[in-house]
Amino acid sequence: QVQLVESGGGLVQAGGSLRLSCAASGRTFHSPVMGWFRQSPGKEREFVAAIRWSSGTTYYADSVKGRFTISRDNAKNTVYLQMNSLTPEETAVYYCAERDNIAVNITPRTWGYWGQGTQVTVSS
Repeated sequence: QVQLVESGGGLVQAGGSLRLSCAASGRTFHSPVMGWFRQSPGKEREFVAAIRWSSGTTYYADSVKGRFTISRDNAKNTVYLQMNSLTPEETAVYYCAERDNIAVNITPRTWGYWGQGTQVTVSS
């Protein structure tokens, strides 16, 4: 059973930065693809970023390109999301997810495992 535990959320002012972490456990090998999604009240869960573990290839939603960076630490089996220049509209619960297929798909229902989420609040 794969377990994903997020941390690093909190309150930040507009223009500020946060780094989220997602520690993965339960596999004897690295998950093929790890990603981050976010969900604001009343909105659907949306794709933010993903990384192929083996190659380190990264994918981003257009809205975060150039501001967010996804990375991984092999030794710690942890994925990070560095978020810079945050805006109030990016206030949401951020979720870490794992996909056991190497093809990246931004549709949430195609991802198999999810963390509990971490709240990010950006004040104006």
